[in-house]
Order: sequence, then structure tokens, then C-alpha cells
Amino acid sequence: MLPEADRVVSWAIKHKTQLGIAESCTGGQVTAFLTQVPGCSQALWGSLVVYSNQAKTELLKVPQSLIQEHGAVSEEVVHSMANQMLSLFPIDLAVAISGIAGPSGGSTQKPVGTVWFALAMKGRETVSARQLFQGNREQIIHQSAVFALRFILERTS
Repeated sequence: MLPEADRVVSWAIKHKTQLGIAESCTGGQVTAFLTQVPGCSQALWGSLVVYSNQAKTELLKVPQSLIQEHGAVSEEVVHSMANQMLSLFPIDLAVAISGIAGPSGGSTQKPVGTVWFALAMKGRETVSARQLFQGNREQIIHQSAVFALRFILERTS
């Protein structure tokens, strides 16, 4: 069990907070880490793996124009993903992740390993972070999922 996941679940239970996760490049890894923690059902409402742009627009109602203008891997899109999770579902805190895990798909502006994160919480301004991770696909996905958990802990402390 990942210590960060245990700490997120403990915090959420203590604060009676329901979590929702919108995952793209991590493909459910954040959720998998959380569900390894006993008692997580008290804190984790659920998650959506919205890997394709179509899933982002159809399931989360992210405007297609936003994806076309900024790309799926952008601050604007993860903000929309997190905010839409918060507005569509009975949750208190939403985290969204979108990135390029590789080995292909990168560009000069957005190289492989570029990952955007957003955290939306009722009563607070949505915050975001951009990271550039190194390694192979599996390593980038793992680093992204761990960072998402740490991002929750940093922003809720």
C-alpha cells in the first residue's frame, strides 16, 4: 500500500470528504492506489477514466472547443475536468490528470512526460500543476499517480 494513498484516505474520512478522480494518462492508477487502502469506500466516491477526447467531452462535458484550442494535455482542460467532476457528481473534492505517458505523442511544446493536474474543492479556487516526468511509460504513469496523491495532500493541509 502506498503511504500517500493511506494518508489521503485517512484525511478524507476524518474530514468527511468524498473524493472523485478524473484520470486520463494514468488510466485508473490513482484510483487503484486508493482502493488498496482498507476503508477507502468511506472516502472514494468514484472515478472516471476519460482517456479519449471523446470520453472527456461526452462523460465530463469538457467543451470540445477547449480541447481543440489548448489540447487535451493543458491547464484549461484539467481545470474543466476537475470542475465538471465537482459539478456533475456528489463529491467534495475532485482531482483531474491528463498527460503524455509515451513513448510517442510528445511534441516540442509538450514532450513525453508532460502531465497536468487540477484539484477542485467546494468553496475553494481550482488549482493546477504541471510536471515533466522522466522514464518509460510505466514509470511516467506511476510518477503521475503518486504526484496526484501528493497534490491532494499538499492542497488540503
